[in-house]
Amino acid sequence: MNNVALPFESFGVSHRGCVRELNEDSYLVEPETGLWVVADGMGGHDAGEVASASIVDHLATIGIASSAPDLRARFEDRLSRANAEIRRISESRGITIGSTVAALLTMNGRFACLWAGDSRVYLIRNASISQISRDHTEVQELLDRGVISTAEALTWPRRNVITHAVGVSDEIVIDFQQGEIMPGDIFVLSTDGLTAHVTDAEIEAAAVSATPQAACENLLQTVLARGGTDNVTIVLVKIGDGSDGSHPDPSAEV
Repeated sequence: MNNVALPFESFGVSHRGCVRELNEDSYLVEPETGLWVVADGMGGHDAGEVASASIVDHLATIGIASSAPDLRARFEDRLSRANAEIRRISESRGITIGSTVAALLTMNGRFACLWAGDSRVYLIRNASISQISRDHTEVQELLDRGVISTAEALTWPRRNVITHAVGVSDEIVIDFQQGEIMPGDIFVLSTDGLTAHVTDAEIEAAAVSATPQAACENLLQTVLARGGTDNVTIVLVKIGDGSDGSHPDPSAEV
């Protein structure tokens, strides 16, 4: 059984935005299994929706893991199955489709964030927000190499070109970060439809001042009020204060 040492509450929302005809994002909120996911599909009309839905549908079958390593193994197995299914669909349609994925896994007071693409995972701790994930994009690679500045990245013409995604190749390239859950932590998972219109500081302010449901709905309304040029999906997980006296187990790695 998933035994997160600290209590938590979570919520998710998704919207097609103000411009797109379809919502090709998908998300998953599975507190019983310790899993939260956002996925941003790509590949044109209908195809992107199929890709992101495949990821969520497969991950929804993870079930209750017996340990943190088991949870991680189940996640990777389901993601691999989704990748194979998306590849088969791509071949049958004669097009390339795929999806980003950003996931939060929790068990025994530990967390792991896994991602491919530019959907993000943020951690708000001690009134400070930090981006745990690192975008798999062409512009991020240029930033890392010092080719362009942070200011130039904001207006870079190919800033949305993704370098890794699920379904675009036989092998999945996925990164991860892990750590200990602390009382008061807030995790925010989102597709780039949120970060295109809302700053990190605004995400933090919304998340710390309201319940997960209210924070998600407030952030969504902000995106729509500012034009909502893309699909937007937000999942927020808020950790309690541990008033039951329980503590994380630092020896358990996800």
